[in-house]
Amino acid sequence: MGINNENDMSADLQIGPTNLGMVRIYIAGDGIDLPMDFDPEEAEDIADELRAAAAAARKVAKR
Repeated sequence: MGINNENDMSADLQIGPTNLGMVRIYIAGDGIDLPMDFDPEEAEDIADELRAAAAAARKVAKR
């Protein structure tokens, strides 16, 4: 499976702060239970990557 491969899998996504000062991205679904913790600087880097990907996707969608 890759970025451009569609599938029928579904999962829930939660993002929030932990009581230890980390940012957690939590993914849960059929057979998936994946908590990922990041320090705030890493979380901001991920947010920047998401914004860049969204901008690139908008360019593709306009074609």
